[in-house]
Amino acid sequence: MSNKLLLSAKKSGKAIFSLLPILLGIILLIGLVNSLLPESYYLKLFGGNSLVNSLIGGGLGSIFAGSPINSYIIGSKLLELGVGLVAITAFIVAWVTVGLIQLPAESILLGRKFALTRNLLSFIFSIGVALFTVFILNLL
Repeated sequence: MSNKLLLSAKKSGKAIFSLLPILLGIILLIGLVNSLLPESYYLKLFGGNSLVNSLIGGGLGSIFAGSPINSYIIGSKLLELGVGLVAITAFIVAWVTVGLIQLPAESILLGRKFALTRNLLSFIFSIGVALFTVFILNLL
């Protein structure tokens, strides 16, 4: 093996190892939430039509922003609980693109108008992407 390949493998291994505590924390948090909230709660929350479900999923994803790998784990669990795919897709897209938690820092660094516009457009597009994705999947 070349030195570059070995160095790259070491860096990748360190990056994966550094993610393990975060993944473990998310899995434990999901277990805690599942023990506190009955499955019927999720079905009541996401019991509306596709547009309402995408708005709820996008809203939750906007508030609880994080890394993509965590959103996939949470989305998988929501799918197991019977939550619709459009809500989960909106949740994942908003989780990654909208950052209400980071909004104050983003406003300072990039300007308030830009930060608000970017977050609003990201939220709207998360709804659109979710509806379009599920529509296309239903055609296939």
